[in-house]
Amino acid sequence: MEKSKLSSLLKRVLSTLVMAPIVIGAIIAGWNTTVILLLLVCSILAWEWSTMVSNKNQTIFAVTYLMTAAATFSFSDIFYPLILMIVSSLFVWWKAKGETYRKLLVFGVPYIALGIGAMAWFYTLFGPLATLWLLLAVWSVDIGGYVVGCTVKGPKLAPKISPNKTWSGLLGAMIFAIAVSFAFAYYNIPGYENTYIYYVIFGAALAVVAQAGDLLESKIKRVLNVKDSSNLIPGHGGMFDRIDGLLVTAPVLLIVLYVMYINAVW
Repeated sequence: MEKSKLSSLLKRVLSTLVMAPIVIGAIIAGWNTTVILLLLVCSILAWEWSTMVSNKNQTIFAVTYLMTAAATFSFSDIFYPLILMIVSSLFVWWKAKGETYRKLLVFGVPYIALGIGAMAWFYTLFGPLATLWLLLAVWSVDIGGYVVGCTVKGPKLAPKISPNKTWSGLLGAMIFAIAVSFAFAYYNIPGYENTYIYYVIFGAALAVVAQAGDLLESKIKRVLNVKDSSNLIPGHGGMFDRIDGLLVTAPVLLIVLYVMYINAVW
């Protein structure tokens, strides 16, 4: 691995070692601390998006993003948050008239609200242990993709969007996610012999979805001509750069599990 990339990897690892205990501790501590954590993340994402996407009303857009995202886990029924997302999107569309990146400003509403809301609903429906698995699996995707991609290299995954992403990196991300999922099921799930295969399958699928989320943000940053969403986290850039995969993975996984549950009931 090149010296510059090794240095970047060390920064990523150190950032993770600082952030991971805080996140894991908040989730294990219970719902109240998890809500505080989610609100903090919401605030940072709202600020980053309203700053990264150039506009003349940063404060108004940031507050709109934050309030809409917070509302997604303030109601027991998903109907009201969805209505609020539509209303907020229309408000941002109106307020962003004449802005260069009007569509991206509007996209910030569902992007943040659905991602954060899905994590909150995932915690509510499946509990802290399952939420930890989701986080660990997505984190492993980032580490596995970076380590294997930088070491093995090979054909590019999406050179027009993210020149550094490789197919070997995607494979490494899948392997790491599968390993983490298997280990999690082995140590935390009673009778794991009957369920670990599901965690392995979900681990591999999560890696693909998380990479898609990463590429989505890379595409947006390329359109905006910015390298990072902010300089908040050393080695990672901003909060979006750290959880871009999670913002897409959480809603997709929640929908899949909900459909599986409905089918099982019927």
